[in-house]
Amino acid sequence: MTEPNPQKYPGDPQQNPFGQDPMGQPPMGQPPMGQPQMGYDPMGQPLADGRLYFVRSYDQEHGPYDVPTLAQMASARQLRAEDGVRPTDSPHTQPATSVPGVFSDKEWMTALLLSVFLGGLGIDRFYLGYTGLGVAKLLTLGGCGIWSLVDLVLIAMRNVPDADGRALR
Repeated sequence: MTEPNPQKYPGDPQQNPFGQDPMGQPPMGQPPMGQPQMGYDPMGQPLADGRLYFVRSYDQEHGPYDVPTLAQMASARQLRAEDGVRPTDSPHTQPATSVPGVFSDKEWMTALLLSVFLGGLGIDRFYLGYTGLGVAKLLTLGGCGIWSLVDLVLIAMRNVPDADGRALR
């Protein structure tokens, strides 16, 4: 006589280290096995845009990545504006700034120059889309100069995104 199956719950992740249910389906919100890592909604379906890109750096291609993942990589400084990306359906590489939604439409050098010359009036914050901070900085004359210096350093180190949270070009 054989022993009964000791697994009480077929979907128990402690008993099933691969996280799949008995029917072989991945848990909700995760891509199917063997599929590239890309954006998925809470129901586990791929995002609507569906365009994937390879990232080229130092003569190596990584990916494929979807646009939201590329935007996260740009915010985390893992993807630079001058890095090359290649759509999966094309053999040609293009700059990462050409992919819509990855980088801001605001230029880093413009923000830096505005911060140097007009930072005390909050023009740099207006340019980046932070209207409330721009007004506050204008009314306090750049926090008596201290706020202007702090913003100058933050912008110079590329630690300030635009108002939409995207990295500057």
